[in-house]
Amino acid sequence: MFNIRDFGAVGDGVALDTGAINAAIDAAATDAGVVVFPAGRYVSFSIRLKSHVTLHLSEGAELIAADPKIHSGAYDPFEANPFDLYQDFGHSHWHNSLIWGEGLEHIAITGAGLINGEGLTREGPGSQWQKQAGEFPLSMRGLSAEVMAELAPEVSVMKGLGNKSIALKNCQHVTLRGFTIKNGGHFALLATGASDMVIDGLTIDTNRDGLDIDGCKRVRITGCKVNTPNDDAIVLKSSFALGEIRDCEDIHIEDCRVSGFDLGTMLDGTFGRTQARAPDQDLVTGRIKIGTESNGSFRRITIRNCHFERSRGLALETVDGGVIEDVVTENLSLNEVTTAPLFLRIGARLRGPEGTTPGAIRRVRISDMTATDILPDYSALIMGLTDHPIEDVTLSNVHFTYRGGGTVGDAARRPAELDSAYPEPSMFGITPAYGLWARHVRGFKMDNVVLEAAAPDARPDMVLDDTQTL
Repeated sequence: MFNIRDFGAVGDGVALDTGAINAAIDAAATDAGVVVFPAGRYVSFSIRLKSHVTLHLSEGAELIAADPKIHSGAYDPFEANPFDLYQDFGHSHWHNSLIWGEGLEHIAITGAGLINGEGLTREGPGSQWQKQAGEFPLSMRGLSAEVMAELAPEVSVMKGLGNKSIALKNCQHVTLRGFTIKNGGHFALLATGASDMVIDGLTIDTNRDGLDIDGCKRVRITGCKVNTPNDDAIVLKSSFALGEIRDCEDIHIEDCRVSGFDLGTMLDGTFGRTQARAPDQDLVTGRIKIGTESNGSFRRITIRNCHFERSRGLALETVDGGVIEDVVTENLSLNEVTTAPLFLRIGARLRGPEGTTPGAIRRVRISDMTATDILPDYSALIMGLTDHPIEDVTLSNVHFTYRGGGTVGDAARRPAELDSAYPEPSMFGITPAYGLWARHVRGFKMDNVVLEAAAPDARPDMVLDDTQTL
């Protein structure tokens, strides 16, 4: 046990404790030790994890991300990455974080303490990809150049800043358990190329993404509560950030709650509902999603016993050439759904090496799913492409209740394909069905599917376009 106070940490919320924390980690690394944060408020810039070390945040301990505008110092420089073309700045760098580790094994962060990312930034540049179709959602097209510059600043602005609470690259045998993250920056957790990871019992209330699992294998996410009004709560990705295809495989998500309440109000228990829109100009986010970064594939994914509250629905999206297959979801409940309760999408953004072709979605099983108080604009959407249909989807014991209010004019809508657009339900506009719209699907099974509207709706409950083997 290595108490950071024994290495000079002050813990008064004013003094910088970066040196003491890293010195304790260095000492613990020689003895497979536990670095203990006793009760106190510890301000720090970058903390560098090492193999066989556990960070333990005791109850009453608060690790505070330093602010370069206030504190003397800076976060570790973002490392060079020759493979940063096809994903944004945040996905492409790890060292510019409050806590980071690269190429490590048998590491852990545990305890009942708090990681407070108040000194981190949530912003960062977009990708350097030149074919900009689909880089941002269609809902952002009306934003001014000034607003876009604020949301996606130049790389030079990021010097010295930290934009992730925890960033792990190519790490094995990782345990994250029990602690809380508040205002975690661009990512509360970015895990890229990790394997054999356990994420259990975390509480996250943050200003952008919650848990980002990118190109990882054998990951269990259980018992977590993640509130993210501005972006995704739990999201699986498969980017090109490591310079090669890394599939996301054997991921299990169970007993989690995701939401889009006002920032900070899950932690304080008030569960505020004043924020209407996320920065992408659609309604608040807070969901579980597969994609959008999808250069690699997603296989053997299980999502079970999870609850969505005031958030977008479950989304499975491949637009950069990857395959989504063998996905099983069981016992999902959604309430106050801010876009489509279910969104399966094959797209052709193709943000990847030359010659990238559209991917596939196949063998998806969704059972025992209920959703209530669903925004009337968007039905559940299962949307393939003309030459790349979604295959073998089964819905069983599904009950969706919409608010209603659609018109006869809405029922006649058939928006364009929008193949290369960034995938969100709003890309299709108000849907021609109030309950379910499937297009370009092969092998679609439905058993005990109930679609209903709480108020009159002139649209049909279901529209099936180019849907075969039903």
